[in-house]
Amino acid sequence: MSGLGTIWVYLAASPLTWLGVTLAAYILALRIAVALGSSPLANSVLLTAAMVIPLLLFTRTSYPRYFEGAQFVHFLLGPATVSLAVPLFRNLAAVRRSILPIVAALIAGSLTAMGSALGIAAAFGAPSDVLASIAPKSVSAPIAMELAKGLGGVPSLAAVLVILTGITGAVIVTPLMNALGIQNYAARGFAVGIASHGIGTARALQVNDTAGAFAGIAMALNGAFTALLVAGFVLLH
Repeated sequence: MSGLGTIWVYLAASPLTWLGVTLAAYILALRIAVALGSSPLANSVLLTAAMVIPLLLFTRTSYPRYFEGAQFVHFLLGPATVSLAVPLFRNLAAVRRSILPIVAALIAGSLTAMGSALGIAAAFGAPSDVLASIAPKSVSAPIAMELAKGLGGVPSLAAVLVILTGITGAVIVTPLMNALGIQNYAARGFAVGIASHGIGTARALQVNDTAGAFAGIAMALNGAFTALLVAGFVLLH
């Protein structure tokens, strides 16, 4: 066995190796994004996945093995989600002034995000467990995985759909809003926060502080509202 192969066998025995690989890839992705002028296409999550996934395939590392190390990053999703209460508190006065538009946008956005995805999937004949996994795609991963589980879906599939939704929203939000002529950063941020949760919120923060704050508020409220919808559905069935 070559020296490089021996070293890899040694490193692969530790699950923390993949934690280090993930963090290193993310740091490199951030630098690439900055070098490209923070282009919407240079999404750090997308770039990280593009680096880590081929490496997993090349080394024939299973997802459970990878997750042994990456679970530390996954654990931080919970505290990160809870911390979204901070922008809500800081912008409480602005939220109170816009409470009616916020409530209307929350209900419309949440129902549209869920209903459109379910409608399209159902039209293509998706089975019930896939539909259950698709329903919470626009909320943060920890919430979506628990909601999917409660609906009889597949938590891991829900997590994948959440990430895809977030990346898609983060990539298209700026050019889409510009094309639509929407200049109000509170509205822009709230829209992407509802549709694309944390990844979209991160993009909003890169563009404008107000957009980032309202995206965080939308993400938090949408998570709570979607959870209530799912809970009501489960109780009725």
